[in-house]
Amino acid sequence: MDKVKDFNCIYRNPNEPVEARVKDLLSRMTLKEKVGQMTQIERRVSTPDAIRDFSIGSVLSAGGSVPFEKALSSDWADMVDGFQRSALESRLGIPLIYGIDAVHGNNSVYGATIFPHNVGLGATRDADLVKRIGAATALEVRASGIHYTFAPCVAVCRDPRWGRCYESYSEDTEIVRKMTSIVTGLQGQPPQGYPKGYPFVLGRNNTIACAKHFVGDGGTHKGLNEGNTISSYDDLERIHMAPYLNCISDGVSTVMASYSSWNGSKLHADRFLLTEILKDKLGFKGFVISDWEALDQLCEPRGADYRFCISSAVNAGIDMVMVPFRYEQFVKDLVYLVEHGNISMSRIDDAVERILRVKFVSGLFEHPFSDRSLLDTVGCKLHRDLAREAVRKSLVLLKNGKDSRKPFLPLDRKAKRILVAGTHADDLGYQCGGWTATWDGRSGRITTGTTVLEAIKKAVGDDTEIIYEQYPSADTLAREDISFAIVAVGEGPYAEFRGDNLELAIPFNGTDVISSVADRLPTLVILISGRPLTLEPWLLEKMDALVAAWLPGSEAEGIADVIFGDYDFEGLLPVSWFKRVEQLPMNALDNSYDPLYPLGYGLTYNKGKSLQ
Repeated sequence: MDKVKDFNCIYRNPNEPVEARVKDLLSRMTLKEKVGQMTQIERRVSTPDAIRDFSIGSVLSAGGSVPFEKALSSDWADMVDGFQRSALESRLGIPLIYGIDAVHGNNSVYGATIFPHNVGLGATRDADLVKRIGAATALEVRASGIHYTFAPCVAVCRDPRWGRCYESYSEDTEIVRKMTSIVTGLQGQPPQGYPKGYPFVLGRNNTIACAKHFVGDGGTHKGLNEGNTISSYDDLERIHMAPYLNCISDGVSTVMASYSSWNGSKLHADRFLLTEILKDKLGFKGFVISDWEALDQLCEPRGADYRFCISSAVNAGIDMVMVPFRYEQFVKDLVYLVEHGNISMSRIDDAVERILRVKFVSGLFEHPFSDRSLLDTVGCKLHRDLAREAVRKSLVLLKNGKDSRKPFLPLDRKAKRILVAGTHADDLGYQCGGWTATWDGRSGRITTGTTVLEAIKKAVGDDTEIIYEQYPSADTLAREDISFAIVAVGEGPYAEFRGDNLELAIPFNGTDVISSVADRLPTLVILISGRPLTLEPWLLEKMDALVAAWLPGSEAEGIADVIFGDYDFEGLLPVSWFKRVEQLPMNALDNSYDPLYPLGYGLTYNKGKSLQ
């Protein structure tokens, strides 16, 4: 078919109402073009011919799928603009949406500001801070030419054994609901009277957001990733669904279905939850997107009957499918299913209307390409200062002094000699965690930022000597001229199922490092982790002070700001800290609640114990 060249037609006119533009464009589309809009493919298979000839609706980068190692935002913008040019060459010239997991800053892009992961932000209880982080993230995402982030995760984590616990703001539904303010940071604030459930993106400085993973992903049995949430509908609605009400009220544009199941029913094939509840009852008018290759899980062996997988998901209410590789097979099979009556044309039209609605609302037709004027925002001082503020406010002081009458913190920045130790003291990758540079993160100088060790060196006086040994030697520990020690230990980076953990012990011999140092020196322990870890009573007794720093991201100076007393501690536990893993799952309203530290616990310098 010839390319549509009438630039006066309704769908190309920004002055026409969105719904009129959607209706006009939909009326011009062939079935194959509609199916193409429902298809999201991975960057690595996004050839110009594929995008143009299949009228592909969206392209994504999986975690770690980058133009090249340490690619800067300008390199990303060049790549995304290239894909967009191919899309605009299609018959109808429908721009594509480029998506990425910018879950704590634009974390796949080298040099971007990396904010604390959600569990740390939950410790701040600061909705305005989280909104500002969303706005900063949106700028850095759009500077890279990217339009869409698969965030926020609004899961309510009921068991820290779950490998995505750090992606959850809290075990408490109301805290998670408060933190959904990030949606208005990412997308912009809808005006008074804006239709509830209708997608909203303010302008070119904002991104399309995605509330995920609908629904109950944080409540699976034993915290198993992609597992089964066993609950009544009332509990599912009260605990896990409630944050979506906030997101929908704030105009969230997309919702991602969960890999997990509810009472044995896979969410990707659950029409009751995806259509009758999310779309009909809650009034969500944006589009529902699948997770990565999630359709393949709807039959065994995986994807064996792909047509069944497709019909189950699309008929359930999935609008856009993250294929991500075998798009030719997906398009062919979905067209076949429609032509043979397995999926109605009305269901296809509903899906495509939703996708086009988001594209029009977000201004993609008017501004399909990157805005290079935003490049200076990436990793800028303003954003790094914001991340530093978030780190300060996220820190939770769990112990301060072996004797409550003699606090150990704040530390003396003019001390003669300080020992800094532990696997996490000088490892930027460890303090950023998963979803940084790669899908599951990695150790080392993976991006730009400041480690704990570097932050301490900046904070102390010129006359203070810093001794750094990851595993201190016996000779060092025997020295009598060291004032105190700071030991930073914790988890290595992980993502999703790779983080599922039934033991939750401190890895890398962290317990031994703490014990050997604290036996000889007054010791502050900084625990860097995505969740509570096991703290044996004998080990706690040895420590002089303990700080939960979560996964703070790229700006560890926020830690130094607080431990040396420039700022007070503000963080409150967003999750209950268990005594023994055998207690799990454990939540604050349980009748048998007996935590080591309760939800909302946190000490301060000025007020002593601070409870929620």
